[in-house]
Formats: sequence, structure tokens, C-alpha cells
Amino acid sequence: MSIEARLAEIGIELPEAAAPVAAYVPVVISGGLAHVSGQLPFVNGELVKGRLGESVPLDDGVAAARACGLMILAQLKAALGSLDRVERIVKLGAFVNSTGEFDAQPRIANGASELMVEVFGDAGKHARSAVGVPVLPLGAAVEVDAIVAVRD
Repeated sequence: MSIEARLAEIGIELPEAAAPVAAYVPVVISGGLAHVSGQLPFVNGELVKGRLGESVPLDDGVAAARACGLMILAQLKAALGSLDRVERIVKLGAFVNSTGEFDAQPRIANGASELMVEVFGDAGKHARSAVGVPVLPLGAAVEVDAIVAVRD
């Protein structure tokens, strides 16, 4: 089954790949790896802003990380032409805008991690970092980047 068919089967429609907001490119492919720049969480066209442990509830943070994961998939599709070229999700890096007391960054990052397994199965299982930061670009609640092994 193609990844496109899998997305349709589980009811996922990818967003339009977002344009960069600064001096970088969304995806760089080198040495069989796609390096996906950090993606922000857009839900219904709106950026999810705020800080976990303050103004953003835990479930909203998880949904924001999932939205970042969807944007990673959209960027990969735009760069590769087809998500069937994805061989494996190698690593995700999750950055969570959070207070000093908030320590559930791994739970937030699961929003993106679980999406990758849902879409790619075992090939979606990956290494990961999940860290808390005091601020993210544009006030975003979460940002996720990725390293992905790709087929020719």
C-alpha cells in the first residue's frame, strides 16, 4: 500500500507545505537523508501559540506537535514528490515552549512521534529529542524538525 493510500485510509489530509519564514530552505537532501527544518504547528490555518505549563493545556500541546508532524510530511512530499520515497524516519527533535516547572516535554513530542508510526509503521519508529525552551519563533507552542532516510 502506498503512503498516499495509507493517509487516505486513516483520514489524514496533509496541509499545504509552509513557506520558510526566514533565510533557510524547508528540506535539504544529502547523502540519502532528508533534513527537514523545524516546522511550526498550524491548526486550521492558525499558528498554535503559547507556553506549556502556562497558557497551553497538555492535550493542546500534543495536538500542536502532531500538527508539526503533519507539516513535516507535507514538506517531505513537496521535496520528494512522493512519500513513498521515505525509507525510515530516523530522528525527530521536539522543542516545547514551556515554563521551567513543566517536565512533560516527552508527552508533547509523542504527538509527532505517534503520527510517524501511524503513517509509516515500523519505519516510522525513530530516535528523538524532546526539550523545553523559553521561547520559539512567532510565539509557537511547539516546533519539530526531522531527519529522514530516503530512497532514490
